[in-house]
Amino acid sequence: MKGRVLLTGATGFIGSNAIVTLLDKGYEVHAVSSKTISEKYIEENGIKTNVIWHTVNLLDNKESIGLIANIKPTHLLHFAWYAEHGAYWASTLNLDWTHASVRLIEAFCKAGGQKVVVSGTCAEYDWAHGYCSEDLTPLNPDTLYGIAKDATRRLIMAVCSEHQVDCAWGRIFLPYGQGEDNRRLLPSLIAVFQGERAPFGVNAEAYRDFLHVKDVIAGFITLLQADAVGVYNICSGQPVQLAEIVRQIARVYKADPKVVLDLSTARPGDPEFLVGNNQKLKALGWQAQYLQATMPKNIYL
Repeated sequence: MKGRVLLTGATGFIGSNAIVTLLDKGYEVHAVSSKTISEKYIEENGIKTNVIWHTVNLLDNKESIGLIANIKPTHLLHFAWYAEHGAYWASTLNLDWTHASVRLIEAFCKAGGQKVVVSGTCAEYDWAHGYCSEDLTPLNPDTLYGIAKDATRRLIMAVCSEHQVDCAWGRIFLPYGQGEDNRRLLPSLIAVFQGERAPFGVNAEAYRDFLHVKDVIAGFITLLQADAVGVYNICSGQPVQLAEIVRQIARVYKADPKVVLDLSTARPGDPEFLVGNNQKLKALGWQAQYLQATMPKNIYL
């Protein structure tokens, strides 16, 4: 066994996709959910039964500290956060998760934990700069979500430094793949071209950085296993125009992309270019396996 991993956010889009990889890498996996995990959920989601599940409300400090004391994990992979589609950008629950995350990681460090890896977001950057590099691009989040994530990073880095525990922070750009909310961009476009919802406009001329969730997980596992500390972008590094994404998905479903492209619109504050530099992550040996050129074919792999 390589170690005992506490995985938070284990039923979320990204966390749920991490379980099999962690098991395959030889870790003992302790997965956290705020709700009791049923046998039906395990079966429907193809989750291996040798995961050890814990029903804990991480927003309750006593419960999270008790969880650490009970498990005594060697590694912590922290994905849990408020992520209700469309609501998380401005929710004050972001503040609750900042507090909860710091207390959880403080307890982990005090219990002798060895490595902390936490999910951050590209929303921490100043999007006016477009191309985002960890050590060069200014941090100037303009949403409560981005501000809370940045504050959490600063606090947990200080806590880990005080306890001499290695900590890596992965800034996720635009993940897609199996398990994502059907209200997100790519599933919504698929629904349009399948005739299941009305067409809607996108900022067709804008460029974005999409990364398949399996590559996202591979990035975080790389941070967990490598001698990695500090901030790393979890991204493809490849700009793709939203208009091209619309055309590719329409092509798969033999539909007319114009029903979406003719409604093209740019929202206020929506950057024309948002792409990450992933050279730091690649220097650790990580490589994306699901390239954007084949995105429509591997959305739900």
